[in-house]
Amino acid sequence: MRLLRQLGIVLIVAFLGEFISKIFHLPLPGNVLGIMILLLLLSTKIIKVQMVDDITNFLLDHLPFFFIPAGVGLISNLELLKKEGITILLICLISTFMIITVTALTIEFLKRSFKI
Repeated sequence: MRLLRQLGIVLIVAFLGEFISKIFHLPLPGNVLGIMILLLLLSTKIIKVQMVDDITNFLLDHLPFFFIPAGVGLISNLELLKKEGITILLICLISTFMIITVTALTIEFLKRSFKI
């Protein structure tokens, strides 16, 4: 029963993020907004970590199962992957480099701003 209650909390916050994103036509995906809301609720201690720790540990322990649909999608589009594979790989590498760079610059900026 405990896992079900904790799952309910996480799902309510996730649906709240989706609802807000759709109602206000935000450019931010609802799931990202839901995670941000959950972070805010955890940071302000409105939701205590103990209220969601079991379900989050369960989901993290079973994380590889969430990648199965993506793998099946890749296999079902194998012809496209053969034709555009190099382009897709190049885009992945460039975007990964950009994300790492922006993350590093952001952390450096925050460290200087807050003198950490």
